[in-house]
Amino acid sequence: MANGACDDGLPAAGPLHVAMLATPGMGHLIPLAELARRLASRYGATATLLTFASTASTTQRAFLASLPPGITSLRLPPVDLSDLPRSATIETRMRPPASWPSSPTSSARTDAARAAGVGRTYLFNPTNLHMLSLLLRLPELDATVPGEFRDLAEPVRLPGCVPIPGSDILSPLQDKGDPCYRWMLHHAARCREADAILVNSFDAVEPEAAAVLHRQQEPGRPPVYNVGPLILTETETKSSLRAACLEWLDRQPPRSVVFVSFGSGGALRTEQMRQLALGLELSGQRFLWVVRSPSDEGAVSDNYYDAESKEDPLVFLPEGFVERTKDVGFLVSSWAPQIEVLAHEATGGFLTHCGWNSTLESLVHGVPMVAWPLYAEQHQNAVMLAEGIGAAIRVPEPKRKETIAGAVKELMAGEQKGAAVRATVAELQKAALEGVGEGGAATTALAEVVDKWAT
Repeated sequence: MANGACDDGLPAAGPLHVAMLATPGMGHLIPLAELARRLASRYGATATLLTFASTASTTQRAFLASLPPGITSLRLPPVDLSDLPRSATIETRMRPPASWPSSPTSSARTDAARAAGVGRTYLFNPTNLHMLSLLLRLPELDATVPGEFRDLAEPVRLPGCVPIPGSDILSPLQDKGDPCYRWMLHHAARCREADAILVNSFDAVEPEAAAVLHRQQEPGRPPVYNVGPLILTETETKSSLRAACLEWLDRQPPRSVVFVSFGSGGALRTEQMRQLALGLELSGQRFLWVVRSPSDEGAVSDNYYDAESKEDPLVFLPEGFVERTKDVGFLVSSWAPQIEVLAHEATGGFLTHCGWNSTLESLVHGVPMVAWPLYAEQHQNAVMLAEGIGAAIRVPEPKRKETIAGAVKELMAGEQKGAAVRATVAELQKAALEGVGEGGAATTALAEVVDKWAT
């Protein structure tokens, strides 16, 4: 889960300049930067991206350096995180540098902006309407839900949203005794103070939630604008290894390969990694797998700030796996050019952690998904995608080689559920592309926001 604040900093008479503060992490920075690109290309706006020096990876620095003229960046002073235990969750690690937890608002940031003379503050939620709905209702849920969410017998029902089992609710809300929970509750209550909320989603992927948040104006709630999908639009493949995976895809039949990646931060346990390998082999499907070293001692978000494996991840694979699957599989250590892989005609499925950036990238390129969520809001996303809109097949528990193989094979070749998912994703791809085109829903929504800034 991520957020950013957008403050329009100049009077209407001058050119539009927007200051944007991004939560730590590439998954949060990318959609905010893409929003800045869109404002620059359509409205001639300039932007300043404020990031945190303590979490600036090599990848982040290279990404910021690649942004076009007019979009600049400033790094805030570093914060020492060395006193945090290795097992600390990503939400806890975010809170110290950002001075607030991972939620789409920051009272401290809002107060500082207003103290500096910025009259209006717009929140940018780079996840989806389901996530926003949860946060808008969190104070009410805190008062009415006894005990922990994970212990609820019935799913959590939010207006317009797919019912979410308590165990799938946002990870940092699973322990009410954790200080992070109280921080999230505090800031969720203040998100209604924003002048408006921009969301990186589109109506077709969560239509009922859109109907509630867009068309039913609730007293005391800011207007909500779907301005997505905002995904990475400019990428560059530099290394021979990265190029090699695309060359391998060139030799595969159309829609025949399942791409396997858990995002820039996800880490599996050793046994999960072993079962995944055996499941891919058992499925009989071609696969391109971004392999990272497992994490048995840290958190499932262990790679969040640094996606590079610290040791050769291939040594953790089952004995003989690489040799047995050399004719149908391609293994890449740590990183692959995800946009190019998803856009390739040979890619027919995506086994994903259901991070929202990856989800949108998959939908924009028309690639159906196998859902394997790990942390943050990913479990909620998996419920919405699999049980709500029908754009994914979720790997059932327990995640053993047989269940993994079954989900992958059904997605890629199934004539019932798999076929339905593939058809749904094709329709969502069409809606997503239409929305960001001239006169589309996202384009119109952003134009309404810019009009407000100009008045």
